[in-house]
Parts: sequence; structure tokens; C-alpha cells
Amino acid sequence: MNEWPEGWSNDSRGDRYGRGSAGAQPEGARVMRQVRRQEPSAPPYGNPQQGGGYGGVPQQPSYGGDGYGNGGGYDSHDSGYNTGQVYGGGPGGGGPGGQYERGPRPAPNWRKRIKWTAIVVLSVVIVTSVATYFWADSKLHRDVDLSKVIDRPAAGDGTNYLIVGSDSRQGLSAAQKKELHTGSAEGKRTDSMMILHVGGNGDTLISLPRDSDVEIPSYQGSTSGKVYKGTGRHTKLNAAYAEDGPTLLVRTVEYNTGLHIDHYVEIGFAGFANIVDAVGGVTIDIDKGFKDKYSGADFKAGKQTLNGEEALAFVRTRHAFAASDLQRTKNQQKFLAALAHQVATPGTILNPFKLYPTLGAGLDSLTVDKDMGLWDLGSMFFAMKDVNGGNGVSMNMPISGSTGGNLVWDKAKVKTLVNELNNDQTVTVSGN
Repeated sequence: MNEWPEGWSNDSRGDRYGRGSAGAQPEGARVMRQVRRQEPSAPPYGNPQQGGGYGGVPQQPSYGGDGYGNGGGYDSHDSGYNTGQVYGGGPGGGGPGGQYERGPRPAPNWRKRIKWTAIVVLSVVIVTSVATYFWADSKLHRDVDLSKVIDRPAAGDGTNYLIVGSDSRQGLSAAQKKELHTGSAEGKRTDSMMILHVGGNGDTLISLPRDSDVEIPSYQGSTSGKVYKGTGRHTKLNAAYAEDGPTLLVRTVEYNTGLHIDHYVEIGFAGFANIVDAVGGVTIDIDKGFKDKYSGADFKAGKQTLNGEEALAFVRTRHAFAASDLQRTKNQQKFLAALAHQVATPGTILNPFKLYPTLGAGLDSLTVDKDMGLWDLGSMFFAMKDVNGGNGVSMNMPISGSTGGNLVWDKAKVKTLVNELNNDQTVTVSGN
């Protein structure tokens, strides 16, 4: 007699889900859908021979082979909690050793980084340089037309600049005129005139004393265009500028020397002082102290840094010296060369907080000829720097005597000097 309930008997209806079985072996487990979707590369969850479960169903971890003691459960290596691999740490998971594991981080490509950094820096430098060039070029006052100068001598080798310091008070307030000791005279005169020759055999800076005795030749009026015939009239050199401005001054210098002037550069009182202040002052060594109530000069001997006001007093002083005009031209040469040296130092050129104010102050104050470019201006400043550094010659125009208070040039020496400059030869003539 079968003692099992009828529903649990092993009848002909066979094993059915949910009814159990009377066989010696347990009923086979159905394979669940999520198990069949396991990745092909992953091994089966269980192997009956290895104790991993039955029919591919993973065996659930026990809490210990002997209860809560040793031999399994969460204390064993199967759980993964003690290895940091709980979240798929085994094969096929997302942790170490699984299919989502990341390899070692690649080393940075320093060559590529350096290349792109260099490209970016070079691009910034080029853009900044181009922008600075056009900004600076737009600030030049090209007001002097040398095409109006008539009967000019032939151009020689090298480049000749006529550099003029005028007593223009344009833009100065009454307080500034008082502070700078400029006075309030109307019109403009030339306080200093120099010829700078730039050539392949060294640069030469020649001061032309304002009291030099010169002949005013025939010239074309800068405003009227009318040609005024020369009468053999002699006067001081600075009177030519006062009579008809830069073009007559160029015409007079060329006529009395035979030297072709390629470029004209002029700066006034205010501009000169502003440049000195913008560059942070100019250091100069004064051989002998002097005072002059007219220019406001009060200097002791020795090395010192002059600001704009002091620099203007230094280059304008003439009453403190016996040979007033000749000593003043020497001081002017010395200071302008020192100023050019200061402007050309890396501390100014590489410092935008000094470079741009200096450029702005200088370019706003300069009056140049219509053919003058920034390259020409740069060549002029670096040539003056070379003269200050001993790589050139600095001199006064040779003087042979005086007449009626005017200084007379030594014609023989002047002829030799001009010939050497026109042929770009080393200067052998000495000045006063």
C-alpha cells in the first residue's frame, strides 16, 4: 500500500513543475532566463563535481561549513568581500581581471606637447609684434617733406640722419613751462642739431653748434612753394630753422657741408622730458658739477640718474660754461647716447610696462620726414647706442675760429670729414 499522498505519488503523469518527485534523485532545476544570457566567455556558475551547484545554478554561499564557524560563508575567499571584488571582481566582471579592466595609463607625449606649446607661443609673439608695429607706425608724425628741398647733393654710402632738438613749447601748460624752465617765447628754434652717420665702418655722431656761421642758399618755401634766391647772406645755423622750418634747415646743412641728408628727426621740450620719465630716468656720469639759473641746472659731479626735468636742464645749459655752445653740444651728445642705451636695454625692451609707455611718449613727440619708417628709427637709436658703447665716433664739427660771435667751421677738415662719410670710411678728422 502506498503511504504517500496521491498528489505526491510517482504515477504515469511524470515529473511536473511544482509537484515534486518520488525518484531517488532530486528534481532537476529549471534553467532561469538570466542564466542562459550569461556571456559566452564566462565559465558556468557551478559544476556538480566541484561543489559549485546543480544544473548550472550557482550554489548560494553558506554561513559556514560548521554553522557560523569555519569553512565557508562570508569568511571564505568565494564571497569577494575581503578582496575588494564584490562588484564583479571575478572573471567577466568589471573589476580587476574582468572585461572592463583598464590597462596602464599611457605616458604623456612630451614632444607633442612641446611642439604645440611652441606653436602657441610663436603665434602670440607674431600677433603681438604685428599689432605693436602698426600701432607704433600710426603714431609717427611724418610732417616734413624733403622733396621740397632743392639742389641737393648726391647721396653717398650709408645713411645720414639730421637730429634736431627744438625749443617747441607746444602742449606745455604754464605750470609745466615754469617747472621745466622753458620760458614762454613764441615760435620755435633749434637748441641742438646733430648729424648721425650710420654705415658699415662704424657710426659717427657730429654736433652742429647752433651758433655756427652758415650761408643761407636759394630755397623753396615750405608753405608758399616759391623759390627764394640766395644773396650770400650769413647767419647763425639755428636762424635757418626759425626762418622757414625743417626744410630750410636741411637745405642749409646740405649746402654748407655737401653731405646728403636722408632722414630728419625732431623732438621738442615736452617730448624729451616725457621719454626720460617713461624709461625710468637715465643714468649719466657728470665730470664736473655746474649750476645755471636759466635752465634750472644744479648738478654735482659723479654718476647719477636724471629724471625728465633734470635731463632737460642738463642738455640746455650753456651759460655755465666758458665755451658755451661747444660744451653744451658735448653734453647733448653724451646724454642722448645714454638715453638710447637705456631704451635699448632688455629691461626696457622685454618689459611691456616700460616699453609701451616709452614708445608712446617718444613716438608722440617725434616729428620725422615722410619717408621715415620704424626700421629707420630703430636703426638710428641702435647706432646712437653703439656710439655710447665706444663702437663709433662722437665729435663736434671742426671749428677754426669765430666772426661776429658766430663759430666758423674749418673748411679743410670739414671737406675731409664729408668725403670720408660719403664713402663710408673710418673717420680720421677730430672735432672741437
